[in-house]
Amino acid sequence: MAKHNGMPKFYELMNPLLKGLHELGGSGSIEEMFSQVSDSLDLPEEVFSVPHNPDKSSQTEIEYRLAWARTYLKKYGIIDNSERGIWVIVPEKRDITSVNPQEVVRTVRDANRKEREGQRTAPQPEEELPEEAETWRSKLHHVLTKELSPDAFERLVKRMLRESGFVQVEVTGRTGDGGIDGKGIVRVGGLLSFHVLFQCKKYQGSVSPAAIRDFRGALVGRADKGLFVTTGTFTRDAIREATRDGAPPIDLIDGDQLADKLKELHLGIKTVMVESVEVDSEWFKGI
Repeated sequence: MAKHNGMPKFYELMNPLLKGLHELGGSGSIEEMFSQVSDSLDLPEEVFSVPHNPDKSSQTEIEYRLAWARTYLKKYGIIDNSERGIWVIVPEKRDITSVNPQEVVRTVRDANRKEREGQRTAPQPEEELPEEAETWRSKLHHVLTKELSPDAFERLVKRMLRESGFVQVEVTGRTGDGGIDGKGIVRVGGLLSFHVLFQCKKYQGSVSPAAIRDFRGALVGRADKGLFVTTGTFTRDAIREATRDGAPPIDLIDGDQLADKLKELHLGIKTVMVESVEVDSEWFKGI
């Protein structure tokens, strides 16, 4: 696990997370919550750039700890999430603006322990992995960063964009072209179209704001929008640079968002439904 002297513990992120959700009106995406929390924490940029486990995940350490904070607050009954990944403060707890982190940790761990004791299963670790740390994501991250060549990754992004509705998608990466790897056209409602230049970065670390500025400089005057896709993450300052006022906006897709999109489009990811078989003893009693 990555370490940094200024890295907050996961339970120290609970109240900033809850405060951020209130500021968002009681609901928000993971990306929106991260933005709120990062703005409220007086931490240097390098803290936000520390990777959690580059070999298994694209998450930064602070994103991983925020996932733990969400998991504990959910099990404590204050927040919940929808199938679309939107987190909300549960209606009956909307008046709660802060919690005692130690009490949350103690209550959740006691509940987990009692649940394990009531099941006839082998002993489990003290804590479960947060919901964002599924095994399939780790395997996909390994395939994308270790097994796929840069050319193959560009072809994968090209296929993903086509499956998402882009037309005239081409991979055009050339040395000295500001990192532009391809172009395409996205049509909205069959009426409007936007020319998009994209960059693909097969990366295990965090993309810096300098990379965003270089990309923007290369696309000015050549396209309506820019799209930056990476297997890694974007630093807090890179995200701010991508949406800076007065500059052409650049859309960002990090490793987790890329994984979600590939899963949604069934590109290299299969969802297997497991059959559950139960014996109805009452039925047999009626024979």
